[in-house]
Amino acid sequence: MLLPIASVEKLIRKAGAYRVSKDASKELGSHLEKKATEITREAVMLAEHAGRKTVKAEDISLARMRISGQVRGSG
Repeated sequence: MLLPIASVEKLIRKAGAYRVSKDASKELGSHLEKKATEITREAVMLAEHAGRKTVKAEDISLARMRISGQVRGSG
């Protein structure tokens, strides 16, 4: 897992949990990494389509919306 377990635990605590198991942190971390990879792949594709090598914040934002179904793809 790329995300530090302690960081994922902080996210869970921020959501209101008093105690957090290591397994819960690992499970959420795994899910977050899969989702982040999915969004990032889409963002890279959008940047390349725009003729850029640099992924910008707007690529991430648009990729997130496209994956969640809020924006239709153009191709």
